[in-house]
Amino acid sequence: MLSSLGSMLPLVLMFVVLYFVMIRPQMKRQKEARAMIEALAKGDEVATAGGVLGKITSISDQYLGLEIANGVEIKVQRSAVVQVLPKGAVKQ
Repeated sequence: MLSSLGSMLPLVLMFVVLYFVMIRPQMKRQKEARAMIEALAKGDEVATAGGVLGKITSISDQYLGLEIANGVEIKVQRSAVVQVLPKGAVKQ
């Protein structure tokens, strides 16, 4: 009985280490990304996953209107936004 518990201990220890090294930080990053996407507002300057920089001109549940140049607006999915840039970072 004691030998079976002794052989299970490394497996349990490995799972605990895996949880704190990989799983927990990934869940934290996902939570932060979700909060950032939900907090987007009109006028924010953002970068998308494709590398497009622009200013948000309109917001709906799933899509954003991004002004990427004067008079040029595109629609992107909210989930495509990877970073909110500081004000004045996008020069148009």
